[in-house]
Amino acid sequence: MKNLRWNLLQVDEAKVEQLQSQLKIHKVLCQLLVQRGIDNYDAAHLFFRPQLSQLHNPFLFNDMKKAVNRIQQAIANDEHIMVYGDYDVDGTTSVALVYGFFQNFYKNISYYIPNRYTEGYGVSMKGIDEAANRNAKLIICLDCGITAIGQVNYANQKKIDFIICDHHRPSEILPNAFAILDAKRVDNTYPFDELSGCGVGFKLIQAFAQAYEIDFSEVEKYLDLVAISIASDIVPITGENRILCFYGLKIINEKPRAGIKTLIEISGLKSDLNINNLVFALGPRINAAGRIDEGTDAVKLLTADNLSDAWEHAHLLNTHNTERKGYDKDITTQALLLLQNDVVGQSKKTTVVASEGWHKGVIGIVASRLMDTYYRPTIVLSKNNGTMIGSARSVRDFDIYEALKKCEDLLEKFGGHKYAAGLQMSSDKYLQFCERFEKVVSETILEEQLIPELRIDAELDLHDISMSFYNILQQFAPFGPSNMTPLFITKNLINNGSRIVSDKHLKFALINESKQKINGIGFDMKHHLPTIVEEKIDIVYSLEINEWQGNRSIECRVRDVRKSE
Repeated sequence: MKNLRWNLLQVDEAKVEQLQSQLKIHKVLCQLLVQRGIDNYDAAHLFFRPQLSQLHNPFLFNDMKKAVNRIQQAIANDEHIMVYGDYDVDGTTSVALVYGFFQNFYKNISYYIPNRYTEGYGVSMKGIDEAANRNAKLIICLDCGITAIGQVNYANQKKIDFIICDHHRPSEILPNAFAILDAKRVDNTYPFDELSGCGVGFKLIQAFAQAYEIDFSEVEKYLDLVAISIASDIVPITGENRILCFYGLKIINEKPRAGIKTLIEISGLKSDLNINNLVFALGPRINAAGRIDEGTDAVKLLTADNLSDAWEHAHLLNTHNTERKGYDKDITTQALLLLQNDVVGQSKKTTVVASEGWHKGVIGIVASRLMDTYYRPTIVLSKNNGTMIGSARSVRDFDIYEALKKCEDLLEKFGGHKYAAGLQMSSDKYLQFCERFEKVVSETILEEQLIPELRIDAELDLHDISMSFYNILQQFAPFGPSNMTPLFITKNLINNGSRIVSDKHLKFALINESKQKINGIGFDMKHHLPTIVEEKIDIVYSLEINEWQGNRSIECRVRDVRKSE
């Protein structure tokens, strides 16, 4: 990992002072709020006390009324409905949500998850053929479909209607579907365009319940699935997503469904789960189903109605996850070796690496690992029978989707987001693509974007750190993209007995000139000890609670260290 670039965020001091006069809380906390676009008492109250009543009317979506009416028509005519979703966490939670909701009162419904290896990403012709075999007249498509122009035309020929619920960017031409719910449409009428795919599915069942007077409690109970999708798909935890996450976590912690309860236990997690637990423990196990075998296994877990069935599926997903880790480790090692031996590639502003037969289920994870090492727009491709399938990951503030769009004449297909995308090309286009992609990125990326950035929220004095300050800080949760755990900087600290622990970590013990103390931990930071012993230092850190023998104290989780100026 490269050296980190420190960026102390600026803030409108007048707004901070005005907000502090209204809230009567520490100025730094008001600074954090203003940075998040909250600059008055009412906005702060809603931020600290999210309400489900704040959710937008789902009928603000283009085509929502058409979608709800078509589903009701299918139910009235006893038509078979097939719920179709992608094989990742967002797709499988989406399918579990929509299928689970409608299956409660309508039995002529089934679901389908495409196989990553035989069908690939998105809507497949095989999936549409299967819908026809099931005599389905309606497909509700989740977390994919927005670019499936040919596939939707094929379904129309078979007299199967499509309702697309997606959150990816559409092409210039939309599929000829019966209804398209996607807030990234250019003609979008919905006030929030950062929902996950499962979030769009949630708005669909919210609208249906609203139209047919189904109690909201029958909709609310699916927010656990929405929270997992939001966390795992790395969408911003702001606006409507923050409300959905807040209440989804509440369900997970207080009354988890059978599948999630078993997944929590098999992951070794305790109580009071947060977004990180969803991202790093639950999400990977759900994702492992589609990466290693069948995404359907994840849906079976998430729709299990008893603990016995749930345990069976949870054990299977856990086994898949262990297998996934093995592939991940091996391919990452191979990829790093290829890059280390590529002398010309060292000076490039992109990382593109490929090999025959790499497991397609883990190349996205490998791309993220390579990003951690080289910190530049990264693509990892697996070659098989003349075709290359890849995953792309990007650095902060660089739009890799737009970069791929400038190479689309070399691609068979691609799709995704600003920071993550998938692509497919013919192997004979590989060298041409590498050259074009490097040129596009080199011409548009800023040098500073190639240096990983620590965005520091505020400067903090040690005497300002108190339990009341920390307790209010925790009310900023759930933390995640666009609402990250606040990072602070404290300057001119002196060593007070810092030491190396576990041979590689640094146990910080620091003191300021006023003799106020702070302790903490810096993982893989033992190399900083000589600087700390010999110099005054500045640290960037977040605040955590340390509990030991019944005592609770505030400590810092150190992210970086510098010699004081």
